[in-house]
Amino acid sequence: MNVLAQGHTDVGNPLLNIVIFVAFVVVTMGLVIKASRTTKKASDFYTGGGQFSGPQNGFAIAGDYLSAASFLGIAGAIAVYGYDGFLYSIGFLVAWLVALLLVAELLRNTGRFTMADVLSFRLKQRPVRMAAALSTLAVSLFYLLAQMAGAGGLVALLLDIQDKAGQAIVVAVVGVLMIVYVLVGGMKGTTYVQMVKAVLLVAGAGVMFVLVLLAVRGNFSQLLADAQAMASNSADEAVAGRDILAPGAKYGISGMTRIDFISLGIALVLGTAGLPHVLMRFYTVPTAKEARRSVTWAIALIGAFYLFTLVLGYGAAKMVGPDVILNAPGKENAAAPLLAYELGGTIFLAVISAVAFATILAVVAGLAITASASFAHDIYASVLKHGKATEDEQVRVSRITVVVIGLVSIVLGILAMGQNIAFLVALAFAVAASANLPTLLYSLFWKKFNTTGALFSIYGGLISCLLLIVFSPAVSGSPSAMFPDVDFSFFPLSNPGIVSIPLAFALGVVGTYLGRNKPEDPFKQAEMEVRSLTGVGVEKAVSH
Repeated sequence: MNVLAQGHTDVGNPLLNIVIFVAFVVVTMGLVIKASRTTKKASDFYTGGGQFSGPQNGFAIAGDYLSAASFLGIAGAIAVYGYDGFLYSIGFLVAWLVALLLVAELLRNTGRFTMADVLSFRLKQRPVRMAAALSTLAVSLFYLLAQMAGAGGLVALLLDIQDKAGQAIVVAVVGVLMIVYVLVGGMKGTTYVQMVKAVLLVAGAGVMFVLVLLAVRGNFSQLLADAQAMASNSADEAVAGRDILAPGAKYGISGMTRIDFISLGIALVLGTAGLPHVLMRFYTVPTAKEARRSVTWAIALIGAFYLFTLVLGYGAAKMVGPDVILNAPGKENAAAPLLAYELGGTIFLAVISAVAFATILAVVAGLAITASASFAHDIYASVLKHGKATEDEQVRVSRITVVVIGLVSIVLGILAMGQNIAFLVALAFAVAASANLPTLLYSLFWKKFNTTGALFSIYGGLISCLLLIVFSPAVSGSPSAMFPDVDFSFFPLSNPGIVSIPLAFALGVVGTYLGRNKPEDPFKQAEMEVRSLTGVGVEKAVSH
């Protein structure tokens, strides 16, 4: 592994890596093609016909949620920054309690295809659907950007691709594969891929977890001590000065960095309940009971996985070392594959990396189908066609949208290469928590909430969050920014959640009182309350 520290990054056998990658793609493509034979209607394409059981959907949710950020970004963040990196694991896991207690069952009972079905149920259809669809597209693109960046770094490491052009080609290939998965299989095909991927990812991480503990004879304290020793002996002065067992290695312990730390935590905990591609998963089960069961299964799988990441991160710090990780293509995102190489050699590296690649493909397919469904069902059918579009027209528009989204995500993924993908996903969580969560909670729980409040909340949260991200150190003005050579930042925090999320909640209240002269239909409000709590009439949840 010393050759890596000297700048040579040929890890494992590139030919073997390609063969196993192709094998995974062929198997998953077979599942997608099989599923396509039963994809007949719009409900099949968008939600798999609502035919999946709770455990099946739980595995699929885990597959959707455990993204490249979970496996590559978090392991790398813990390996390099220690305690501060583990915040991502804690935040992503705790967030599920918000989704389970406040959103899952009520959403399943109220909607049919998309998040906008719930937001617009008792409000004016066209303006609210348009706003909800735009926020869905924004969140999906941010999330896609992270997955694409992860794909570029991962495959560059495995195939020894040193130049940016080669990594850009890898990102383009992932985008094309994503488009094919969704066009062929729809939600059914995507769900099967996610279920397989969840099993492989949790099992792969579990095997690595056991191997790391065996290497230190089950002594977790020794693992932490060895990881700290590797950091202290780093050639990089910044790394050598870090205490990776205490807070502050990345975010500092005072001043603005502490606020950034809090902002990130808020975004992670509140973001999951506003992620449209996760929320759509609740429509793929037949009953609210199965929706609850699916979340319970998902929490068990996701919880086990995030416990594994703690050992994987410190294991990479001990067995690979921060210097090697930061000098590899993909930087922090290379920690898990490099650890796999140390633990099991060439073949284990190829298998684990193929699992990570399958992870990326499954997640981007889920994101693409969510974004395309939102555009076709909410913007095209409800806004442009006034609810008169046929199901065949909706599916056709959705397929076209998938291609457009795929091309846009390829371009954005190329721009984001080299960024820590856990950090990029945290930005998507901030957008979801700002634009979607306040409106969703107000719609479900506040009787006086109206269309004006919804528009204020969605657009206010979305615009403020995006503006603060654009003018933050994440985009310009810092060595790790997307555009490090220019500086147009004025907002000091890398994650805007601490500002944009409370602002969105406040704007929802302000808008509701400003629009109180235009009350909503009380019968619709009563129907929504009964349906969300009991599920009565859910089979007729169609757009108005």
